[in-house]
Amino acid sequence: MISFNYETDFELSDESYYQQWLSTVIFSENKVEGEISYIFCDDDYLHKINLEYLQHDTLTDVISFDYTVGNELHGDIFISTERVADNAKDFNVSFENELKRVIVHGLLHFCGYNDKSEIDEAMMRDKEEEKILMFHVEH
Repeated sequence: MISFNYETDFELSDESYYQQWLSTVIFSENKVEGEISYIFCDDDYLHKINLEYLQHDTLTDVISFDYTVGNELHGDIFISTERVADNAKDFNVSFENELKRVIVHGLLHFCGYNDKSEIDEAMMRDKEEEKILMFHVEH
């Protein structure tokens, strides 16, 4: 089950459409959907998590806590909508496009993709683009 939680005024316009999309992404990676929670927050909220749990004193757009068991995906994905908005401006894309990228980025970590090396990062970007295109597929 995919759930959305809000620690800010931001809310997704159609949660069910995002849930369907993410379920399709999980299926396309031959994984099983478990309990996945998205928490939308601001920079301060995510910065505190970054410091406390990862010892990183930086702003970030997404942090994933992966509790996957075998092939069944479980975890928490924290997203700063402030970072998403700033990144959208920096990358000259719409907020919605950047939000989809970050949403699927967190999920792709649960599927086993990483972004620590240049090769892994390039693969992650390709997967993000592939999965964003699935957002418009009718279910």
